[in-house]
Amino acid sequence: MEGIGRVYGPGGADAVPGTGPEHGTATSPSTGAVVAAWDVSFDVAPGEALGIIGESGSGKSTALRCVIGDEPATGGSVYLSSVDGGGTDLLRLDSAQRRKLRVDTMAVVYQDPAAGLDLRVTAGGNVAERLTAAGWRGYRAIRKRAAELLDRVEVPLSRMDDPVATFSGGMRQRVQIAKALATEPPVLLLDEPTTGLDASVAAGVLDLLRGLLSERDIAAVVVSHDFAVIEALTDRSLVMQLGRVVERGLTDQLFADPHHPYTQRLVAAARR
Repeated sequence: MEGIGRVYGPGGADAVPGTGPEHGTATSPSTGAVVAAWDVSFDVAPGEALGIIGESGSGKSTALRCVIGDEPATGGSVYLSSVDGGGTDLLRLDSAQRRKLRVDTMAVVYQDPAAGLDLRVTAGGNVAERLTAAGWRGYRAIRKRAAELLDRVEVPLSRMDDPVATFSGGMRQRVQIAKALATEPPVLLLDEPTTGLDASVAAGVLDLLRGLLSERDIAAVVVSHDFAVIEALTDRSLVMQLGRVVERGLTDQLFADPHHPYTQRLVAAARR
């Protein structure tokens, strides 16, 4: 991901001057546009988890949504080694090509499971939807694969045929994780995966994710406002404030010896 930016409102790149941490605002003084993210760059290797941390409004989720394709980027590029050897900017692909990437190459787990699941459909049906989109055929094979995935994320198989709307928040999140991993995508994007869950439920989801990431050769990007989540799941991290990256480094080093005042505040809050 190279130089990703997203501006809401008029001006595009011309709205950027006068915004950012050094100015204390994300609102352009010249156009009134909100510069939600600007010049955000990172790389992540197979088997590695990268964290992006910041408070609400820091631009971390916006940057991730630009990678996913949920938001149109104002500037920047995104490359995957599995697509044309890393030579094609994903943001230049047409909508059909982007949809195909979302099926077999990139998967996302949203903060709100309703964004990644059809709550009217059963747990098994949600997983089956991703499998059929990837070209799986045959009821028995699909059902067997769905059962294996749901069992792996500790969703009782006795509830496989229950609508997801009847599940708790933590259980819905587990179904969403199973659906995301159904096609074994090389890239997994996690947007605030434990926010809104009770502490004990969140701890269980974190343990699950930690195990899944360690046993698969996945390149993962984890977005969270909670340093404890980032510390538990990631190897390297970026810290974002008012749309900009203000610090980056190994996660354990950032936690042990933060340099930027904003990072210091985040770490202090996590240690309370």
